[in-house]
Amino acid sequence: MMTKKEFCRWMAYASGRVVIECCDFAGRIVPLGLLYGMGRFMGWAGYTFSGQHKKIAVESLTRAFGREKTPAEIRRICRECFNSMAYAAVEFFMFMKHPERIRALVEIEGIDNLKRALAEGKGVVAISAHFGSFPLLLTRLAQEGIRVNAVMRHMRDMKLDALFEAKRNVMNVGSIYTQPRPECVSRSLKALRDNEVLFVQLDQNFGTGGVFVDFFGVKAATATGPIVFSMRTGAPIVPMFIYRLGGPRHRIVIEPAVSVTADGTKEERLLDTVARLTVLIERYIRKYPHEWGWIHKRWKARPKEEREALSRPAAGVSSEA
Repeated sequence: MMTKKEFCRWMAYASGRVVIECCDFAGRIVPLGLLYGMGRFMGWAGYTFSGQHKKIAVESLTRAFGREKTPAEIRRICRECFNSMAYAAVEFFMFMKHPERIRALVEIEGIDNLKRALAEGKGVVAISAHFGSFPLLLTRLAQEGIRVNAVMRHMRDMKLDALFEAKRNVMNVGSIYTQPRPECVSRSLKALRDNEVLFVQLDQNFGTGGVFVDFFGVKAATATGPIVFSMRTGAPIVPMFIYRLGGPRHRIVIEPAVSVTADGTKEERLLDTVARLTVLIERYIRKYPHEWGWIHKRWKARPKEEREALSRPAAGVSSEA
């Protein structure tokens, strides 16, 4: 007999298969407008019923925009954020079965920036965020004949994880998992040495292992690994983002390469480069706030000095009280 955990995992896998097959069927016979109508319903349901995620999103938006936007504006962005996530899910499953549609619906601005960087023959560290329908970005670049590898975490359900990896393989997008760490490092370096693109999203909380840089005016723990890869291999760092133009149409923007800071100690160079990339990520989020995943606890980890300050007793209060 299945345990509760085994049953939940089986249900997740079965649901994933059903959604994929339904999107395949719907993608062949249902107009795109109706599919996006389904996405809006999914977004409404998510906003209405996922209380905890909605709470996190509102708290995150308030921390970022509390001094600039009214509570009503923050709630509106939150609703649009849930819609964007739902649209991205519909698109992922639909285009997974119909990748030929992507070329017509996703335009690229700045492709020459990427081609110039690849011409150096050292690979490219592509920096982005959990922003927009980023799986479309990866697939669209692959359609241009560019070998792309996405660094990502394993999903909790291994069967579903394997299913999604198989679909990415069909779309010629490689998968490099963050664990086990030695294998992640080895495969990432190999991708760069083979002059491929290593796609890394630099916008999630990295605990106490990263560096703390300003993100919407608040210190946020951020990974340094992608910059270390660039320093080790000489691979250019190229930021890239995707955002929705309207309906099923998207635009990819590939920024000019960002150089690793030349002066200072290794730690200072890492910190300055991560800070500049985070400023760029914040710029895109400010311009298209509904495209970012606000349900993530970006500021969860706190700098050492803040943790120590919180652990010290208040002035005039005995620690033995």
